[in-house]
Amino acid sequence: MKPTLTYHKALKNNILQALVLLISLTSLQAQQKSTWEVNSPEGKYSTHEFRLEEGTWMNLDVSPDGKTLVFDLLGDIYSMPISGGQAVVLRSGLAFEVQPRFSPDGQHILFTSDAGGGDNIWMMDPDGQNAKQITKETFRLLNNPCWMPGGDYFLARKHFTSSRSLGAGEIWMYHKTGGSGIQLSKRKNDQQDVNEPEVSPDGKYIYYVEDMYPGGYFQYNKDPNSQIYVIKRYERSTGKTSTIISGPGGAVRPKVSPDGKKLAFIRRVRTKTVLYIHDLESGAEYPIYSDLSKDQQEAWAIFGVYPNYTWTPDNQNIIIWAKGKIQSIALESGKASMIPFSVKAKHQFRQTVRFENPVYEENMEVKVLRHLRTSPDGKSILFTALGHLYTMDLTKGKPQRLTQDAHFEFEASFSKDGKKIVYVSWEDEDLGSIYLYDIE
Repeated sequence: MKPTLTYHKALKNNILQALVLLISLTSLQAQQKSTWEVNSPEGKYSTHEFRLEEGTWMNLDVSPDGKTLVFDLLGDIYSMPISGGQAVVLRSGLAFEVQPRFSPDGQHILFTSDAGGGDNIWMMDPDGQNAKQITKETFRLLNNPCWMPGGDYFLARKHFTSSRSLGAGEIWMYHKTGGSGIQLSKRKNDQQDVNEPEVSPDGKYIYYVEDMYPGGYFQYNKDPNSQIYVIKRYERSTGKTSTIISGPGGAVRPKVSPDGKKLAFIRRVRTKTVLYIHDLESGAEYPIYSDLSKDQQEAWAIFGVYPNYTWTPDNQNIIIWAKGKIQSIALESGKASMIPFSVKAKHQFRQTVRFENPVYEENMEVKVLRHLRTSPDGKSILFTALGHLYTMDLTKGKPQRLTQDAHFEFEASFSKDGKKIVYVSWEDEDLGSIYLYDIE
């Protein structure tokens, strides 16, 4: 008997091992099927190439040596000499990748990307190589990265939502190697935004914008020429926050000059969006360029109220996107010089999923009968289907249109003697009417 028992135990063990292996394989297959890549989803795609010399809502930055310009266009990131010319693609694909920022030493570029499944901060080399995801947020997503002096840490805006809004932001600080981050600002609610972080060259101050419109919640009828956003300054050593720029037209997208003496910002002046300079020593403010594209102060500006722009390292010019072009604005004269660019864009478009949905069918099954009535003699019925009146002899069972009128017909009733029908009609031009129909 012992050999028999040993055989049955071995058989049982083999069966158990086979079941475990089968379950493991099934689990692995399910896991593989559930994996979804932003840049390579399922479906059929066609590739289209086209050349562009204008762009919409382009964030840009200049390398610390002043020689290279990076910018985003249609969710891809490009690089070219600061003098302009043919741009080289650094990041492309189906992922939405924007807001490139050079590190202080020029050796890395931060950018916002949803290639990992949601908006997070990524880092790559200046030539686009060695790209990797730095932050790992899956719900409170991030954008608008900004390097801290030294290049070991950076700031980003974390996005918070509520049941009623598209959300508000907080400023968080992260190490370039990753981690959970450190919160620097706290949102006052889930509807009024904090955004567009910027750091002073000495690292002492963090500038950002905050929605200060009265009411304590997002409104769709805000007046940008009163004040929506202000620019605030956070002092890192004390934790003290103060308002630096406010007043009519608001103030957005602060950019500190490389020497730390001036702060560029954007303000609404009647119907124009204007580039301003604020002297951090004297407090004096003056406009230098008034032909920007319209800012988004009245809207849900999740990625910023105006695209990111930059100073040149010599403090003499501001390079900014405006009305499809990249402009270099001279600080002293306010004169704009266009920096030409040419992009050979390559984008994939998914084939449209189509379903047969006939506009008209000669015969169709009616799902709902309305206002059904039975004749006084019980031999026929009357009802509305698809906006028209039908009668049906209960002995023959075939519905017939009562009239051939084009207007809609509803709520019909038999007269007591069954010889007449009364109903109401509707037509957009003639409006409503009451009809009396003789059956005999």
